[in-house]
Amino acid sequence: MEKITHFLELPPEIIYNLPKVTLLGNLQVLIENHRGIIEYSTGKVRIAVNTGEIEVLGQELIICNITRDGICLEGDISGLKYHR
Repeated sequence: MEKITHFLELPPEIIYNLPKVTLLGNLQVLIENHRGIIEYSTGKVRIAVNTGEIEVLGQELIICNITRDGICLEGDISGLKYHR
């Protein structure tokens, strides 16, 4: 698979169907390749991904955008946890 990924110049998250997490300081997080929201509160958001779940911890967390492929959260982010 690595040879195919390199040959086709595709990002590995597409080939392996992995989540891609982009963090902008402690203000915003974008999670791509998600499978939906498991739990939502202003202090914790749990998001299902193909390989487990991602937990976003913080204060005043809000969902600023959600699409079939990506979830954008904003607030005072204090931590991210990955659970298999």
